[in-house]
Amino acid sequence: MTTGGGATDFARLIAACEAFGPYCLIGGLAVNCYVEPVYTLDAAIVVERMPSPHAFSAVSELRIQFTTDERYQRFLSRAVDAIVLGTSVKVASLEDVTRGKLWAYTDSSRRLSKRKKDELDLIRLGEAHPELRLLFPEELMKQFEQ
Repeated sequence: MTTGGGATDFARLIAACEAFGPYCLIGGLAVNCYVEPVYTLDAAIVVERMPSPHAFSAVSELRIQFTTDERYQRFLSRAVDAIVLGTSVKVASLEDVTRGKLWAYTDSSRRLSKRKKDELDLIRLGEAHPELRLLFPEELMKQFEQ
């Protein structure tokens, strides 16, 4: 779903997610909670169950992606409170955001441009939180040694 209201649409999205049950923000907006923010219009959210398609109706520039992928379900119980675009939200923990980015980075079915964005997010996380580098694959670790 693509939504042009920015923060207002995001606030409405989060209110809807809260009404449906457990959720947490993952992806680029979640990364921005832990490192110097980079502008993104992508809102990726883990939900316990998928809301009906009729539950959302928005036209905006905000791009929203929901996942019910089993790997991400454990993130819900470890989510932390944060302020994103002026809205109080549940965000995946730092370690979980990193795990999600690693899954995306190593997924060869994703477009190269998406994997490179994931790589950059991981580098940003690794610079700000060096302890996370222990989770990184060797080819990514080597970039920190240069």
